[in-house]
Amino acid sequence: MPIARRFQRRAAQQRGSPVGTAENFMSHTYVSQLMHVVFSTKKRLPIIHEEIRNRLWSFLGGIARRNGFKTIAVGGTDNHIHILLSLPATMPLSKAVQFLKGGSSKWLDENVKPRFEWQQGYGAFSVSISQQDQTVVYINSQPEHHRKRSFEEEFVAFSRKHKIDYDARFVLS
Repeated sequence: MPIARRFQRRAAQQRGSPVGTAENFMSHTYVSQLMHVVFSTKKRLPIIHEEIRNRLWSFLGGIARRNGFKTIAVGGTDNHIHILLSLPATMPLSKAVQFLKGGSSKWLDENVKPRFEWQQGYGAFSVSISQQDQTVVYINSQPEHHRKRSFEEEFVAFSRKHKIDYDARFVLS
């Protein structure tokens, strides 16, 4: 018998609960995992033109649905995007980003000139449910926001706020 099961059985017996009842076992996994993901075009080239953005946002939502997770909000500018993801317990963040970047890169390469590529890495920042609405507004107002602040300034501010160490050579290049 696995150690965890023996521990549960012993604890139930000490409480006087019947062993194996629903109160002793969690039969499902419940997760609220919201992640604000940010990534840019290779070399920060301004090639996500306004006329293609809404189609790209929808395409990214479709990639998420086909792979078992959700995009709550998608927005960005000509050189980077922000996505608020809701991930199930079975979907690692890195796999979700791989699906999004890989699928959209192929689609964009067919619809944008010159040849399209995303940067190699990404930033991901956890979002509490109490901050979901505020994050959606922020993501949806990216063009207005970036009239005042560059992508690099924004990314550094997010990293500092979330106490993430970063290498300026890669963020500011």
